Amino acid sequence: MSYSEFTLDTLKHQFNLSIQERVNLFESVEAVTPSPLLKEILAENLPLGLEIDTEKARSELIVAPILVEIRKQFNRQISLFSGTEFTIDKSKGLNGRCDFMISHSPEQLDVTAPIAILVEAKNDNLKSAIPQCIAEMVAAQLFNEQKNNPIPFIYGGVTTGSLWKFMKLVKNSVSIESEEHFIGNLEALLGIMSHIINSTRPQSLAES
Repeated sequence: MSYSEFTLDTLKHQFNLSIQERVNLFESVEAVTPSPLLKEILAENLPLGLEIDTEKARSELIVAPILVEIRKQFNRQISLFSGTEFTIDKSKGLNGRCDFMISHSPEQLDVTAPIAILVEAKNDNLKSAIPQCIAEMVAAQLFNEQKNNPIPFIYGGVTTGSLWKFMKLVKNSVSIESEEHFIGNLEALLGIMSHIINSTRPQSLAES
């Protein structure tokens, strides 16, 4: 078993999770202005990625530039991982590759403090990617517990490139947004990503 084979029912029973939807996880989040460079890149890449219409194209042409922008806005004090093997506990099915992961550390050689997972939705179906995303979030939470990382919760997201949906794991409780975010509102999307990074700062860093 691997991350992609989980169902919501399996997740609930195996990890004693409660799963509920919320209207909006980010009601008071401030928008963030994208750089002229990101606007230029997406003006070229977005229509091309949607026309090619493969996971690889959307990942490379749309999702990756947005995450690189966020890393730059945080002065490269976070690290990004794409297609990284992230095996935490094979006996529990917590193994496989993560499409994208954000870690609260500038170290790029290895994952040290995962805070957010992003899964590419297959066949433009956001809902189908949610179980895999939650499974990877559970693995990230377990990783942080094993490493004694004082990170309060884990965020996750599923995306088609043009549509994004987010969720949050706090201990055994998963909150899934009802709302979907369109890339056309790039300022709001960047605001959400910035909020995720700021709100998951390890407590030891937040207090320093």
